[in-house]
Amino acid sequence: MTIYDIPDLQGGRGNLGSIVFSESFLKSEILVRDKDGALTSDSNYIILTAAVPRFISWLVEENEVKLSEKALNTVKEQESFLGSFLSGGDGAYMCSSSQHITPEEGKLYFFSDGVLFIHPNHGSVTISRSHMGSAKFYDGDSSSTTAVLFIDYKSSLLPHLPLHFNTSGNFLAFALFPKSKSYRGFYSQVLKTWQGQTERSGVTLQLAQEHQLSEEQRKIYLNMQNLYETVSYSSTERWGHRKTIPANLPGLESFFQHLAVSSVSREPVPRIHLPALLQHADTITGSQVQSDKVTINIITGLPGSHCNDLCDFLVSFQKEYGRWMVYRQPTDGTEEFSKAQFQRFLSSILEAQRNRSARQAVYSRRKMRVLAALEGYADVIDVVQAVQTHTDPFVKSSFVIGAVSMCVDPLSCSMEHRFYFPKFLEQCPQGIVSNIIFTSLTSEQRHPSLGLVQKLLRTVNPGAAFILAEKGVITRNEDMELVLSESSFCSPQMLRTRYLMYPGWYDGKFLAGPISPKVDRICLWFSRPLEKARFMTNCKNSEQMVEVCHNTVTNSLSLIPLVEGPTPPPDPRHELRETSIHQQCVLVFTGCSLKEDDLKDWLRQCAKQKPQKKTSRTRRSLSLQEIRNIHAKRHLDPLPEGYFYNGTQFVNFLGEKMDYHPLMDQFIYDYVIEANKEIEKYNRELEQQEYYDVFGQKL
Repeated sequence: MTIYDIPDLQGGRGNLGSIVFSESFLKSEILVRDKDGALTSDSNYIILTAAVPRFISWLVEENEVKLSEKALNTVKEQESFLGSFLSGGDGAYMCSSSQHITPEEGKLYFFSDGVLFIHPNHGSVTISRSHMGSAKFYDGDSSSTTAVLFIDYKSSLLPHLPLHFNTSGNFLAFALFPKSKSYRGFYSQVLKTWQGQTERSGVTLQLAQEHQLSEEQRKIYLNMQNLYETVSYSSTERWGHRKTIPANLPGLESFFQHLAVSSVSREPVPRIHLPALLQHADTITGSQVQSDKVTINIITGLPGSHCNDLCDFLVSFQKEYGRWMVYRQPTDGTEEFSKAQFQRFLSSILEAQRNRSARQAVYSRRKMRVLAALEGYADVIDVVQAVQTHTDPFVKSSFVIGAVSMCVDPLSCSMEHRFYFPKFLEQCPQGIVSNIIFTSLTSEQRHPSLGLVQKLLRTVNPGAAFILAEKGVITRNEDMELVLSESSFCSPQMLRTRYLMYPGWYDGKFLAGPISPKVDRICLWFSRPLEKARFMTNCKNSEQMVEVCHNTVTNSLSLIPLVEGPTPPPDPRHELRETSIHQQCVLVFTGCSLKEDDLKDWLRQCAKQKPQKKTSRTRRSLSLQEIRNIHAKRHLDPLPEGYFYNGTQFVNFLGEKMDYHPLMDQFIYDYVIEANKEIEKYNRELEQQEYYDVFGQKL
């Protein structure tokens, strides 16, 4: 807008100059995908120059001034065209349905049949009941918030309104601030009178609730509330509070909510999720989204976090939830998480349902729950995207994630020098994980390690619930319901946070970062039993397969009998390896800077070793104890001539005494000859036998 040659009306010195005004605004745009796949946009804007007044009007003509004065005199009269005076004369704000028109401050008077608003510039505005279509009053359900009177007026009132109040909304709003005289006067003098005269006048005063307000009325109320909060601050404090800005820029908060989403990514958003992202009141809740879908509860955790123990506990003690289908992270895989294998597992569940009758399939699906236990260094967002981006649309639409929980052992989540293991914090992000389960130190809640980890995780995920479950055993019903929730993952707040932190996750386009520092995952298959003392009693002598878990950080060892249960469908890449008769057991070593050859050498030492050949015996190789044993065995053998035995010693004809038999050298020689024969026989048999190490390699 440009105004040229503005005259100097006061000084008469010609033209003062020209004015050029241009609106400044910001626009936010979100790509939205409809059900049919079409892409549209949802936009919002904020006018940065909205605080600049658009209109300023004055009473100029003499007849208008007289009419305004006459309207003001009605306050002093006992009866007028507005009825009898009830209350008023105090400060209030009047605004139109347009957000581009700033609220006007003036004095508001209430009459039995109308209202009178006096403005210092454009005079009086009178609204009698004959010009009213309806009246609506909303106070925010609190005495400490702004109350607003909305009056829908008829077209007959337009000639009597200031020009800038002629808007398409056809209603005016009068804001009454808490603790003001006009606020108290309306409740004490006006409200009861207006409600009692509705039948005679035909205008109903409605005490409205928030859901009964239109979108425009709701925005006006928020603007008036922001204005009230602004004027509550002192003039010096107003410059230091961000909350005072929305009073001058209407719609700023809603624009910020829109901009927070649009500035993160240009990836399209499903239209059904848009209300949750913009925090609208008509947001669909999680319980409405999942309907009759099969619920998937996901449990993650680092190795040694008792993630699998918690899974076993839930399956054993929560059978009333229905039939469980359990997915466990394969121990022999080189990948931390196999998206294809997990998707095949979900497909196999529905494939089994298709073989049943329609009625049985629906009933079974409602009673079935899927529990995914993923212990390792997988990023939890990859698991979520695997469910969300299943290649089969039917499978994708049949499952919904109920809740994601993370298991944490405070004693085994960090490496040397208090460096946390990779993906530790990535396994408990906002918007995905609802519960963090501590599986150790639950009886020592003041332990420094527990307090340090809890403080860190509370910073990373402020909204997560903390649960204590020693070695995966949950003791409270409330905690059990949180872990097995069917809707916490789909809550509006979680959904919005998920879009802000993981843009593109809904279409599987978010790329999780690499594991750093690199963690080696080496699987060693073996067929022979281990011989270490800690394995012999529990593994070798047991007829049942045993799962072994040892943590070198805490020096903790757990030996758990392997429970048979549902397993993921086979991976074609490992079929040959799994069917080999020489590969019946597997140990997975996880850590940094691991070498497979060194681990194999270490594991070979834990198994039965190949017997070594025995060396031939000589007199010098005999121990003193062996010589004594030879003598004890043959000391009663016949003596040579000239010797006799006195019961304790051997004596010759010269009277010389000896402790050993006179033929002891011959006895030793015979013993060595016989022992060497046994050694030669043993060595020959040893050469004829074949020995293999734990990996089936011939020694």
